[in-house]
Amino acid sequence: RYMRACMKLRTLAAVVVVYSVGLIAPAEFRAILAIRRTEFYWALASLVGVVLLGTLRGIVVAIVLSLVALAYPTAHPPVRVLGRKPGSNGFRPLSPEHPGDETLPGLLLLGLEGRIFFFNAEHVAERVRSLVEEAKPKVVVLDLSAVSDLEYTALKMLTQAEVRSRQLGVRLWLVGLTPSVLAMVQRSPLGQALGREGMLFTLELAVAEYLGSAASRASNGRGARG
Repeated sequence: RYMRACMKLRTLAAVVVVYSVGLIAPAEFRAILAIRRTEFYWALASLVGVVLLGTLRGIVVAIVLSLVALAYPTAHPPVRVLGRKPGSNGFRPLSPEHPGDETLPGLLLLGLEGRIFFFNAEHVAERVRSLVEEAKPKVVVLDLSAVSDLEYTALKMLTQAEVRSRQLGVRLWLVGLTPSVLAMVQRSPLGQALGREGMLFTLELAVAEYLGSAASRASNGRGARG
């Protein structure tokens, strides 16, 4: 009887293994890896969790890892230095793939993304501060066209950044504000400090304004010397 029970268990185990192996699709894993590496890691974690811990616990582990992975970019939204594609009015993050993208001396273009709120405002502020200290610009332009929401905490952060920049002789401009973000900024002390000239529609207009201001300063300088 004991031997028969062992044989049945072995047979059941073999059936489970065969069906489990059938659920693993290497081609699907390769397709995920080719498109998005992060989701490949999630799928791999799910597989390892199921194999080591069982189906239910493995799925729970995969869910937890996925939530952590999703929370990280929310807490650390990107702040990217932007350059202009040569011969165009298109702007994109500076990268080794496009070494010829143009930047202007004294002008720092930064692109922010996502929702800026209490959970990530300090990270954004620290990242902006670090880039400004490194570039030492005369004008800092924050492109907020990809920012869907700006919470009060983040607005205070921007207000404080504008005050610090002004004290150091650096001007802060905001570009591409969505209607809801624009309305919020206009009702705040930041909007009063920036004025209409400190809130522009596009990066193209910001660059044109900067070049016009630089030309005007140069002309005034020549006139004074004359």
